Amino acid sequence: MSIRNLDRLFQPRSVAVIGASDNPQRIGTRVLANLAQGGFARGGGAIWPLNPKYQALHDMPCYARVAALPSAPDLAIVCSPPSTIPGVIAELGARGTRAAIVMTAGLDGLRAGSRSVQQAMLDAARPYLMRILGPGSVGLQSPAAGLNASFTHIAADAGKLAFVSQSGALGTAVLDWASLRGIGFSRFVTMGGVADVDFGDLLDYLAGDVETEAILLCIEDVSNARKFMSAGRLAARGKPVIVLKVGRDAAPGADLVFDAAIRRAGMLRVHSTEDLFDAVETLARQRPQRGERLAVLTNGVGLGLIAADALECSGARLAPLSAETQRLLKRADAPLDNPVNLLADVPVERYTSAVEALLRESQADALLFLHAPTAMVDSGRIAAAVAPLMRSAPKNVLSCWLGGRSVAAARQLFADAGLPTYDTPEKAVHGFLQIAQYRRNQELLMEVPARLPATSAPERAAAQA
Repeated sequence: MSIRNLDRLFQPRSVAVIGASDNPQRIGTRVLANLAQGGFARGGGAIWPLNPKYQALHDMPCYARVAALPSAPDLAIVCSPPSTIPGVIAELGARGTRAAIVMTAGLDGLRAGSRSVQQAMLDAARPYLMRILGPGSVGLQSPAAGLNASFTHIAADAGKLAFVSQSGALGTAVLDWASLRGIGFSRFVTMGGVADVDFGDLLDYLAGDVETEAILLCIEDVSNARKFMSAGRLAARGKPVIVLKVGRDAAPGADLVFDAAIRRAGMLRVHSTEDLFDAVETLARQRPQRGERLAVLTNGVGLGLIAADALECSGARLAPLSAETQRLLKRADAPLDNPVNLLADVPVERYTSAVEALLRESQADALLFLHAPTAMVDSGRIAAAVAPLMRSAPKNVLSCWLGGRSVAAARQLFADAGLPTYDTPEKAVHGFLQIAQYRRNQELLMEVPARLPATSAPERAAAQA
């Protein structure tokens, strides 16, 4: 079914909460509170709680049944007991609803006559072409629209990243981490079970979503591999797609096949939650990159060596410095080799001169700024001086402010300027390598497969026989 009616999930004009409540132990209570507090109604959206036990909830009239709603809700959030789900879906479909988030879990293990409750739910939805996210979904958020259709305790900030996860726990962790880093999302989806809407559908939708500039996926399993790869290839043509696959397939070589398929489709795979967090930091702030040559500016020889070691064997390399760049560095009393190591006591002005020189270097595709705190020059003053130069640069600038309290202000200045900031030099280099690997995968995606040699003609003929 692909993207049919998915706009009702992400851009509804009205939302009904089936199983709304004021009991703090109920999912419906948190969902209704999130909707009420998220600004959806202030943007003109209608919120309709539904539960026959209540006359009103959150100062909103509460309805006893679907038929009593003012009109067909674009989106229904279903938090009612499992046995009621198929009937609720049938009522909603008949009323005109075309999208539902089913938060109730465990439907596949329960029976409704000869079918599972989950299959009965799907059978009820099918005549109306209703799309279902879940069951067992934590919900979704579209922050720019004020839509928090979830029961998570954290509201996502608005941004340009779309995040899709089967795991609600991992999704909540990413949301919590991103909120501390000031990273926002265009769409935030926790799928739960994949009874209907799957990764292929969501990739198709996000590929054409103008609010989304990059996509992150956390996958446990893929229900329709062909559909997923086709949608991933399409999405990756226009924006970065990062994939974390959790749970290894027991079949020999299966993980290698998955890895190769992801790479060939132009997507980028990461292998740990740490890598995923780094990818969020990188993609939220990245710019187009031409190549894989890195200039490094640091205030310690050891930091530069760590960065150089991390680059080794990656296929990327330190950028050579042109005669013009060396002339500018010499005028600033800075070293002429890359990594460029400034001494601990150099004034702020020398940092700005070195940054300007390296940003102008045409042979460098990105700049890595590494800094450890010293007693001689305040880190915050350095950050305030160089951040405006880096923010306006056409190339990627990555940074690492080593330390804690003494560099906290500098790190925040860089984050406010939209500059990727990492905890260690290795993580910063890894962020650069993620951009480089994405660029390589894009080149693979655009390649035309080689023609078969003439000697393969008999095999082709045999295959067609």
